[in-house]
Amino acid sequence: MPYMLQVIWQFFISIFISINLFLSAWIVLPPPNMFLVKFAVGAPEVSPWLIALNGIATWIVAALMRRSPWQVVFLSASLLALFFSTLPLLQFPHTNQRFADAMRSALGKDYLERIPSNIAAGMRKQPLVWLDSLGGMPADKCRIVEDIPFATKDGVDLKMNVYQPPHPGKYPTIIAIYGGAWQRGKPKDYARFSSYMAARGYTVFAIDYRHAPKYRFPAQIEDVATALTFIQQHGSEYDADLNRIAIMGSSAGAHLAMLAAYQGISPLPIKAVVDYYGPIDLPGGYAHPPFPDPIDNRAVLRKLLGGTPAEFPEPYRQGSPINYIRKGLPPTLIVHGQRDNIVEFSFAQTFHQKLKASGNIAVLLDIPWAEHAFDVVFHGLSNQLALYYTERFLAWALH
Repeated sequence: MPYMLQVIWQFFISIFISINLFLSAWIVLPPPNMFLVKFAVGAPEVSPWLIALNGIATWIVAALMRRSPWQVVFLSASLLALFFSTLPLLQFPHTNQRFADAMRSALGKDYLERIPSNIAAGMRKQPLVWLDSLGGMPADKCRIVEDIPFATKDGVDLKMNVYQPPHPGKYPTIIAIYGGAWQRGKPKDYARFSSYMAARGYTVFAIDYRHAPKYRFPAQIEDVATALTFIQQHGSEYDADLNRIAIMGSSAGAHLAMLAAYQGISPLPIKAVVDYYGPIDLPGGYAHPPFPDPIDNRAVLRKLLGGTPAEFPEPYRQGSPINYIRKGLPPTLIVHGQRDNIVEFSFAQTFHQKLKASGNIAVLLDIPWAEHAFDVVFHGLSNQLALYYTERFLAWALH
């Protein structure tokens, strides 16, 4: 090969390998800022693609660069990237077995037998579907009603979206609350999950709330309570069975879902709670932020609550779901990534232990490779695994 072509070839190979190594490294590295959080969230979820790319790069270097002095450098980088990208899949079988054991331990060895056969038939058959990982999940057919107004507060129009099964009927109901550090987001953020569950026989209400810092806590939970009252009054118009209600959320939305269920403010009977990586202990989160701390947790809490725990101890206490643990709470499913650098996993562990110690049914599913907001990649490894068990938990609780 002419020298100039060889230089160009090596340049492009080095770029290809460098990009692969950069992306794969975030499977193990903690992100120091919000820009890099996106890579830390996404890299484990698309690791099958990274395995393929790193495999191609390794083969190219090993087979076509035998006479190059750069072969050792390129090959070492490719193998390192390949190792990083295989870690989620290497951990997947053991993690799946742990989850199956945790579900049986908390819900009963025969919990799957309590799920009606017609419901079970529509659930995912495997915790991991390779075609979904590589090509995405197919779209789900359901009925959608958007932008239903349920209140106006301080000039803010609060709306919800409703996702209904394809055919009219009376269906168990899920109330879904989006995350976004209590400062941003919209009901559409839950569209993919809501459509998925609606297609499988649930009515899903994705609700809105006012945002910090303009509106401080408890404005957010007050809006959730208002939405629940609206659903109590109008839910039957959307095929909702108001005696079979679960409430769930992700991050800040999970925090609000837990407060709504545990504080007893809901006019509806809450049969189950699903917490995806929600804040549990606000004073604890302020005192012990993660390191690195890409979103500046203390600043987020000050915007929500108006200041520090020393300045506003009562709002911090009222806003912490862990303070409402008592016997008789609805069964709770906690899904959390062990690599979460926004809401640390240790809080979920403590929460789970206290729920169980108080005599409540609680399941903790902790994903070793997952970051905060892993379910943003809906077809990713973590969300496929979480979805497999979440729909079984909801079917057990609501049927």
